Amino acid sequence: MDPGFTAEQDEIRRTLRELLDKRCGPEGLRAALDTPAGHDRALWAALAGQLGLPGLALPEAYGGVGCPRTDLALAAEETGRALAPTPLLATSVLAAPLILALGSDDQRARLLPRVADGTLTAALAVPAPALATALALTGPGGGDWSGGGRAGGVQARPAEGGWRLYGEAAQVLDGHSAGLLVVAAHTGGFVRSRTLLFLVAGDAAGVVRTRQTALDATRPQARVQLRHVEAELLGDEAADVPGALADAGDFAAAFLACEAVGAAGRALERTVEYLGQRVQFGRVIGSFQAVQHRLADVYVQIQAARSAAYYAAWATGRTEDVGGLALAQALEALRLAAAEGVQLHGGIGFTWEHEAHLYFKRAAGDELLFGPVHRLRARAAERAALFTRTEVTV
Repeated sequence: MDPGFTAEQDEIRRTLRELLDKRCGPEGLRAALDTPAGHDRALWAALAGQLGLPGLALPEAYGGVGCPRTDLALAAEETGRALAPTPLLATSVLAAPLILALGSDDQRARLLPRVADGTLTAALAVPAPALATALALTGPGGGDWSGGGRAGGVQARPAEGGWRLYGEAAQVLDGHSAGLLVVAAHTGGFVRSRTLLFLVAGDAAGVVRTRQTALDATRPQARVQLRHVEAELLGDEAADVPGALADAGDFAAAFLACEAVGAAGRALERTVEYLGQRVQFGRVIGSFQAVQHRLADVYVQIQAARSAAYYAAWATGRTEDVGGLALAQALEALRLAAAEGVQLHGGIGFTWEHEAHLYFKRAAGDELLFGPVHRLRARAAERAALFTRTEVTV
């Protein structure tokens, strides 16, 4: 791994930070969260039009920029720093790679160019709270998380040469506003049961979408109800859905780790700025040794998490499987930075008007959706067979 950034990566990060600083300040962020979509559509259009961010990791044949997925993961550090409310995670990190990996030539040609230019947003819909399991972050990714033939989840049935879906998925990231839903549904009888992915238009007849109240408002979530909805099978019935989901999960983990590192770094920056201004006992409180020790601990945690996140971004798509470990490290760093930020801001850190709570909620919300941390590490240990018992013959 080369620890340095290329000129293109530096330019992407610099331009993205400038754009987000202009369009995603504290007031703009709060205004975007209060909109029905839960994100700033003008900001999304700018990210697509000026940077090509939604299609950064998509092949040029489908209207993308053609950069490696590493570049998109590294760009996430800047979106995390600003807590940018965009459908980038749902569209370009979770849904688009599945379409690229499993879709037919027609499906790719029809959908991916619209994803790349920002005119089509997408969401991955799996039954709650199975997102981390489906992405093989906290479990093997198999099993009956999609419904398993029992009540709950989403069921798929062949009908009139196509498919119809019935069921419900909750905690769907940006599911209330996405133009396209990639739905994981259970199909087949008990013996031949399996999970397949289906394409459903967001405004299709029989689709009922309701925005849910989420702990982290910067990641809007929705409950999606499917009432005998016509659906298009993604790819074919022989598709390796668990493998594609696991690959998407490893990339998502690297992306989220970089996002968390960016958020943690910004939370620490804001805390240091405040401690250099607040005066107590005739001195700025940032000059007290006990406070400096706490900040130093946070800094070390963030730097360690940043190294892990960068390595995971570089390793994505290779044989190394480190995304989950990097995400665990980054979520811990963000949780520590946000918690210390709230405490060291004193009374103002607990107020709704201050931004400190937004970083704390991002840490807690991501761990609820993609963790918890101890299960991310347990899954990584399982994959590496760290605790496999060996028989000793005497």
